[in-house]
Amino acid sequence: DKVWVTVYQDDDEAAALWRRIAGLPDERIQRRGKKDNYWHTGQPGPAGPCSEIYIDRGPQYGKDGGPVVDEDRFLEIWNLVFMQYAIDDVKAKDEFTVVGDLASKNIDTGMGLERVAYLLQGVDNLYEIDQVFPVIAAAQEVSGRRYGADHGDDVRMRVVADHVRSALMLMGDGVTPSNEGRGYVLRRLLRRSVRAMKLLGVDEPSLPFLLPVSKDAMGESYPELVRGFDRIARTAYAEEEAFRRTLVAGTTILDLAVRQAKDAGSTSLGGAQAFALHDTYGFPIDLTLEMASEQGLTVDEQGFRDLMTTQRERARADAKSKKGAHASSTAYRELREPGVTDFTGYTELTTSSTVRGLVRDGVAVSGAQEGETVEVVLDRTPFYAESGGQDSDSGIITADGARLEVLDVQRPLKGLVVHTVRVVEGEITPGTEVLAAVDPEWRLGARQAHSGTHVVHAALREVLGLLALQSGSYNKPGYLRLDFSWNSALSDTARSEIEDVA
Repeated sequence: DKVWVTVYQDDDEAAALWRRIAGLPDERIQRRGKKDNYWHTGQPGPAGPCSEIYIDRGPQYGKDGGPVVDEDRFLEIWNLVFMQYAIDDVKAKDEFTVVGDLASKNIDTGMGLERVAYLLQGVDNLYEIDQVFPVIAAAQEVSGRRYGADHGDDVRMRVVADHVRSALMLMGDGVTPSNEGRGYVLRRLLRRSVRAMKLLGVDEPSLPFLLPVSKDAMGESYPELVRGFDRIARTAYAEEEAFRRTLVAGTTILDLAVRQAKDAGSTSLGGAQAFALHDTYGFPIDLTLEMASEQGLTVDEQGFRDLMTTQRERARADAKSKKGAHASSTAYRELREPGVTDFTGYTELTTSSTVRGLVRDGVAVSGAQEGETVEVVLDRTPFYAESGGQDSDSGIITADGARLEVLDVQRPLKGLVVHTVRVVEGEITPGTEVLAAVDPEWRLGARQAHSGTHVVHAALREVLGLLALQSGSYNKPGYLRLDFSWNSALSDTARSEIEDVA
């Protein structure tokens, strides 16, 4: 007798099924229009009428009369979308044109599991269910504030409870804090939790008090959280420590900017101020927006975005410059036109070839003499160009009366291999037949270094776990460097164990 349903206003079939199968009386089957009981994505595509299931929470929560009267008292717990039509010309939630039936019809169903939980547990909201409220209880204990005594504090405790649990689940699935994608979502969750606790008067690190509580509440259903908690905790605590440093520096500067804006009678912080906070102090824009809003100020977001775009474009330009300004040179584009350089280095270390052209300072030249340095393009080469963190090959290029020492090999344009050489003997000109020979000892050393990075990476993952992911490397004979992402400095014990495994 607590169940009510709504159906689309013209859906007699759904209403009849509720009467026949569930035995619901007509007064608990209510009809609604397109705004409430017709689902679509807001764009042309699949759509259909829906039927929603509600539970009557009782007169203490509001007026009688069903969900069409009071959705606080009558709480939706389930939705059934009868996905059967294709629509077009979508102008609004209730303005679209049905253009036909879907070839494959289905029922898209979703239940609010946490809503069911708080109904069954007799609490008023999802924050008070048994998997969430323990974190609020811990926040009360740490902060000395009482949940239910102040609306602002209640909101902060709910933020903490929700965000700590969400962050715990993300880290349990292997996500680590970063500045993009899901890693940025995790970073925001953790940082908002920390800041909410600071607003509750907690100055010391708070995640060591909160995260274990959430793990205990969720661990029975998700045992991987218990198994991986040491890793999860290291990640979270390191992120909190880094953010606390950022928060101290950034808050001081932001407070000054807020005072200056208010003294000047302004209601907004400039984009340049938000950018300076982000660029100099690592203060994320969403935190600047939130803290400014708490002071009654807006932020010039467009100005901030414009400055971020300028910075990214400048960084891209600098990167291109470092890779070689010749990448856009007319001379190199012309040398690329006859076709790509044929790379033979996987099957041989010595290759007969022809000089396609010579370039110096981005300009084609007709020759190079003994003692000069020049860039040489061959039609075929066994020399590996620097790529993927591995250094280029070394060796010599010889011709009748000429000997060239290969100093560097790059790909300034896709498919074009360029050898930087020093003319040791004789001279070299375009069209010369040459013999290109890689130093076999150099190639062997490069292969060993490359294999070594794989060995070290495997050892890292065995000791630290599968989340010790490679983020970069650089290899050359006698030297290797492996970059990997981790949440803290390695202990001496971990270093020794990794060395032993490798």
